[in-house]
Amino acid sequence: MDYHERKSIVNMLSTVIVLGIYYWSVFERFSSEVMNTDEQLQFWAKAILIAIPISIAAKIVVMIIFAIGDYVITKEKIPCFEDERDKLIELKSTRNSYFIFGAGFFIALVVLAFGYPPKYMFISLILAGVGSEIFDNLSKLYYHRKGV
Repeated sequence: MDYHERKSIVNMLSTVIVLGIYYWSVFERFSSEVMNTDEQLQFWAKAILIAIPISIAAKIVVMIIFAIGDYVITKEKIPCFEDERDKLIELKSTRNSYFIFGAGFFIALVVLAFGYPPKYMFISLILAGVGSEIFDNLSKLYYHRKGV
């Protein structure tokens, strides 16, 4: 398993753990409060806006710890450049990720169009965001192992 494969696995696990814990606490808080529609929209918008910097900060910390741990364990230096294969893998993975998020966004609109409460639209958007991040890393892992 090379550096890129290990990085994709760590990135995927950190996404699931960090956002899973955060959204678990958000859902617990949401279910304990009684809100009207305007308050629900404001609550979910705040929850997503707060998740963005938490996710970024957690990824930075996890990647620093991963780089140090990977060097200590494998004694391999971090690749400091990307070749054409790595760039192609990144492009294809990003494309796949956008497909997943686009499908989730479409589902969120359908949920809202059929008259479901706004919380289901936001839950669909959150799942689409987390799912696209996971699928991006799975795609990278697949293309690194299988080839592009």
